[in-house]
Amino acid sequence: MRISFRGKVLLAGALSMTTLAAWGQAAPAAQKHNLGEALDVALTYDYTQGNAVTTKSFSMQGGSAQVHDQIWRGLGLVGDVGGAHSVNVANPKVGLDLVTLTAGPRYTWKPLHHGFSFYGQALGGGAFGMNSVFPTLTGTITSAHAVAVKVGTGMNVPVTPRISVRAFEVDWLYTQLPNGTTDVQNNLRVGAGIVFHLP
Repeated sequence: MRISFRGKVLLAGALSMTTLAAWGQAAPAAQKHNLGEALDVALTYDYTQGNAVTTKSFSMQGGSAQVHDQIWRGLGLVGDVGGAHSVNVANPKVGLDLVTLTAGPRYTWKPLHHGFSFYGQALGGGAFGMNSVFPTLTGTITSAHAVAVKVGTGMNVPVTPRISVRAFEVDWLYTQLPNGTTDVQNNLRVGAGIVFHLP
């Protein structure tokens, strides 16, 4: 049985999170929280390297907001809203505004005797493309929506008990917006920012 590229990446993300979870068992168990009791809110600047078709790539800049709630030990749930803009997708006359709404599990691991933490996540949701040109079988449209999958990792460094720096977040962002060929986009998104730990 052959596994598609998307299947391989999702499998790799799931294995990575499982490995982190098993590794994290060696660390002291964190207290169990009730849902919504201890929230983290992150605001980041994001740079995205995207592709309109199989042979053309372009860059986008934007930002995202995330809400993360740790539920049990290192396991939590995160919701992510991201926006990105490019003025030059396929040629100088075609731009793109991209909004992604994703949510899913995140596992956070804190090494012993260190303040910083690493996390891995696998999120799913939707992508919304606007103010662009999307080729379809019946012509072109200026906006479209499709499935979005976001798998990645990141690192937080504490500054105060209530604030951390998001040193980096690196994600593979998969979308299925119409592009006249495969209708598949494999994007690399890199971000950094600030995290607020709410009581």
